[in-house]
Amino acid sequence: MCALAVGMHLQAKKLVVVHTNDTHSQIDVSDKGLGGIERRKVLVDSIRAVHPDMLLIDAGDAVQGTLFFTLYGGEVEMKMMNELGYDYAILGNHDFDNGVEALAMNLANSNAQWLTTNYDVSGSVLEPYFRPYALREIGGKKVGIIGLNLNPEGMIAEGNYDGVRYLDAIKAANATAWHLKHNEKADVIVAVTHVGYNEVPPSDRDIAAASEDIDVILGGHSHTLIVPGSGDEWVTNAVGKPVLVAQNGKGGHYISEVVFDLDSVASKLPEYRQIKVDGRLDSRVTAGLDSVLAPYRSGVDEMMGKKIGKSVMELSNDEAPLLNFISDFCLDEARCLTGEAIDLALMNKGSLRRSLPKGDITQGQIIMMQPFDNRIVVLDIDGASLAEAFDVMASRGGDGVSHGVEALFDTATGKCTSIIINGEPLDRDRTYRVATIDYLANGGDYMKPLTRGKQIARSEKVVYSDMIDYIIKKRKINPDRRARMIPAVR
Repeated sequence: MCALAVGMHLQAKKLVVVHTNDTHSQIDVSDKGLGGIERRKVLVDSIRAVHPDMLLIDAGDAVQGTLFFTLYGGEVEMKMMNELGYDYAILGNHDFDNGVEALAMNLANSNAQWLTTNYDVSGSVLEPYFRPYALREIGGKKVGIIGLNLNPEGMIAEGNYDGVRYLDAIKAANATAWHLKHNEKADVIVAVTHVGYNEVPPSDRDIAAASEDIDVILGGHSHTLIVPGSGDEWVTNAVGKPVLVAQNGKGGHYISEVVFDLDSVASKLPEYRQIKVDGRLDSRVTAGLDSVLAPYRSGVDEMMGKKIGKSVMELSNDEAPLLNFISDFCLDEARCLTGEAIDLALMNKGSLRRSLPKGDITQGQIIMMQPFDNRIVVLDIDGASLAEAFDVMASRGGDGVSHGVEALFDTATGKCTSIIINGEPLDRDRTYRVATIDYLANGGDYMKPLTRGKQIARSEKVVYSDMIDYIIKKRKINPDRRARMIPAVR
């Protein structure tokens, strides 16, 4: 059972919850000029100064995406969360990137209470750090908090979540929320989730619609920016009550603040606002975090200053040219790896973690753009399975394919209507030689069809190391600008 923590300010009339998600190791300001841990601390401290009982909660994936994680494995992120005073946190899928032993070491250094309602971690190295829920008393009212995680199968690399057993998120949410509401007499139920706003079921929308007792969902995973007033923030639950769903995109560019009137919880909906983490906060940044970050900066600065080539244009991680570049790189590397012809390459757009500037490109920027411990592999796979893989890519709006490949897909069905490979329609009866990364080849990102392929080659280096060598040889990046997987015109 979870201990009841009694707030110091029992006269408080409001419950204030500040929520972050998918900050992805963005300790410094991002390449888009937003975010940064020092700016975030300014906001958190200013809200806490007015509302001392404020709850600071993270909805997962505080790690992976910058050199701070590549070099130090999560140590920096845990220290920063401690400095900001996070009360509660849940895991994201990238928390498992280095396996459960490394994750346990990070959790041992965290001051937050970690929650998971639908991961059974009993008997694993993670067990000491988790509770199924928390119960907190604020302003004379009880607040129940649950944590809901995605199904690791098909999203987290096999072997990286050993000892974790997934439980149905909707069943776990409803059973635990009911217990908190009716047995523990909680006045407010907060669900902190890392399943995605409208992703593979059960999503935040699914959980909200099936619930009876949850008041607010603080979400993560899909990097959705749910703007207050858009209408996307409200989902009607199973008994006709609106449930607030909040999410802040990615990279710590925004934080959300949810406020409940504790005297009118049953009759008044919570207030929701998002606060942009931008340069207007710079004048209020203090030197408090500098000494904590100082030991880690030299390694980061060294990599960020090492020039390896140039780009003829700015390459946004949200647009086709950068996706084309990594797909063509994968194809070229596979040809060098095997010394044979390769039909095509497939890369996932979710692997693109930052943009690249026009002009000089540094080693550090490439590592941050492709930070994962993946390797290029070559598969022989039948055309029918390859077609299924294209449908998986189409279902999420298209992924990366190498030059010579053109695919049209129906946005309504998430299926491809046309796949052309080197001038010919995809032949379901033919065997294709495909380059990709081992994460996808092993079924990651729901690419289960690729697991039917036969692996014939694998790079000894991680992708970013191969890419750095590739750019040094080419000296200049000038990718095709045209999207290769596009919606069919109706």
